This record gives sequence, structure tokens and C-alpha cells, in this order.
Amino acid sequence: MKKIRIGIIGMGNCASSLLQGIEYYKNKKPQESIGLMHWDIGGFTPRDIEIVSAYDVDRRKVGKDVSKAIFSKPNCCNIIHKDLPHQNVEVKMGKILDGYTEHMKHYDEKFAFVLSDQKEVTKQQLVKQLQSSKCEILLNFLPVGSENAARFYAECALDAHVGFINCIPVFIASNPQWAQKFEEANVPIIGDDVKSQLGATIVHRVLTNLFKNRGVQLDKTYQLNTGGNTDFLNMLDRNRLQSKKTSKTEAVQSQTSIRLKEENIHIGPSDWVPWQKDNKICFIRMEGRIFGDVPIDLELRLSVQDSPNSAGVVIDAIRCMKLALERNQGGLLYAPSAFFMKHPPIQLTDEQACQLTEDYINGSFQKQNIQEIKHYIQNFL
Repeated sequence: MKKIRIGIIGMGNCASSLLQGIEYYKNKKPQESIGLMHWDIGGFTPRDIEIVSAYDVDRRKVGKDVSKAIFSKPNCCNIIHKDLPHQNVEVKMGKILDGYTEHMKHYDEKFAFVLSDQKEVTKQQLVKQLQSSKCEILLNFLPVGSENAARFYAECALDAHVGFINCIPVFIASNPQWAQKFEEANVPIIGDDVKSQLGATIVHRVLTNLFKNRGVQLDKTYQLNTGGNTDFLNMLDRNRLQSKKTSKTEAVQSQTSIRLKEENIHIGPSDWVPWQKDNKICFIRMEGRIFGDVPIDLELRLSVQDSPNSAGVVIDAIRCMKLALERNQGGLLYAPSAFFMKHPPIQLTDEQACQLTEDYINGSFQKQNIQEIKHYIQNFL
């Protein structure tokens, strides 16, 4: 049976949940596949995914087999499958650049990153390592705000001719210049900023679209999130949040009937609460008007384990990209990006994106030209 050979940048909670989940589902039957949107995509199930390359900059992870590294501090996600078999894949030292923020030095090591003193990988070395491991797809799980580091790894993926799934809010897939690079190299890319399986953004989007479809005028809204994992600690440096706030805000704005003024929409991380660990708590408030300009307001509290919530989406994105590789299809994968990501090149409703992704999976939708996809949406949805 053919395998899907993946590499991972950043062996944090998201990588831990993903790799534990792959092992967890190996012995499951299709009817037992709770938590998966698809058991089978193009003949590939979760058990067909294997890790062949891994990178981090934390001294507690670099040099370890990934089976041990994913349980090292500061990881704090729920344990899905604690006895992960030895993977025979050593976590290599990555490139630091802006993947580490200085304020981490002021926090206890059980919460914060601790930089390794090993020599950083060069671009030439990393490309060679990806090629020698026969990696097919590279996942970017770097911390929010890692603008330069994300671009470094994207360039390595291009040079190694490896598919790139950008799970963080650095705009690569949704940047026309970067998208053109992947198109010209015939390397597939999905991005940007993974949309959780049932998280704050998807719930806020669906509710916003519901307001629109039911004729309710949305006037004001906010989304506040708290969590205790390293992602939230990293985001205490507000200078790292510009792309994150843009990604989350546009994901909601794209679903409104009339764009809200900047002062009437606030979406973004609120604070780091250490004892929450990987538990993310979201507060959403929406104020609007129904028939006769009569006011209505909605308040919602969502509590969810953050990292498994993203793994349930990434496991599908990996298999969709494998289909692209088998079809020799490079460049932007518009439909999977719209369904799996917060800030895709084209924002659709989640219903539209879901249908287009199903079409993509079964091979009836493989269009790459942006005008063709808009025409397809207009005429067939």
C-alpha cells in the first residue's frame, strides 16, 4: 500500500495531536472513525500517513525520536495515544529566525520554548534532507508571527519540490507572488492558517452566514479567546499578531452581507491563562437587527481542546494534497484551501467550500485558474 510521506516544522501541540491521531486511528474501522470528516480520501486512510522528517528549535526535542519529542515540554495537549511506536525519525535542528520570541525567556520552562544550542540548519542542508527522506508534503506548524521563518521553509519546499501546507497565519498561499512561485514550480500548496474542525472561527463564520441568510443585519461582533498552551503564550507579544488578527477577521468579514466597520468587529486572542493548558475558551457576541429594526443579540461560549481540533482538519488536507501530487497538479489548491483554511486565496461560504472540496476529491473539479473557479461557483452552486 502506498504511503503519504510527511515532514513537520515545529513539533508542538498540533504536531503531537496529529501524530498521536494517526496512530489512534490505525486500528479503527470506518464505522468507528469518530472525529474524522473523511475516513477515505482517494483510497488513503489515516494509517497511510507516515512522518519521515521533523524540525524544531527547542533543546528538549531536537535530537529525540519524534515518538518522544511530541510528549516533551512545553507540549500540553490531551493524550490521544500515549504509546507511540518508535518512528526512527530524529527531530533535527531547524532555522530560528523569528520563530522564537524573546519574551519566552521570562517564563518558566514548563510553559515556554527553550532554544537549543545546536547549529541551525542551512537552506541547502534542509533541502537535501527533505529529498533524502523522500518527503512529499511539508507541514508548517511554526508559532504565530514567524513571518521570515515561514518563508524560509516555503522556499525550501519549492527547492525540494515538496508540497507545502501552511497551517499558520503567514500569508503565502494567499499572496499572489508566492502563489505564482508554486504554480511555476508545479508544487502544490494549501493555505493559509488552518481552520479548526469545530473552533471559534468556523462557528463565528457559520453564525455570521446564518444572520445573512435569515435577513438579520449584523451590526457589531467580537470574538475573544483564551488558552494556556505555548501558542497563546507566544501571542502575548502583540507585535506578532497582525497576520493572525487579519486572518481571523477576514474569515468572518467574508461572510457578512455588508462589511462591518473596523470599530464594530474585534476578533483575536485575548490572553494566556496557564492552567487552561491546551483548552481554548472562546466568547462570541453578535449584535444585530431583525424585522422592523428590532434589536437582537447572541452570546456563545465554546470550550474545546485546541490542538486535536486542528489535527482533524490537517489529516484531510494532507490526503487532498497527496491527490494533487498523484495528479501532477501544482500551484494553489483553491477548493481545499477554502475549506480547510481561515485565509485562503478565495473566501467562500463553508457550504460552498465543502462541496467544491468533495468535487476535488472525486476528481470532477480540478480547475486552477482563478476566473474559472469563480465561474464554477457562480454557475454550479
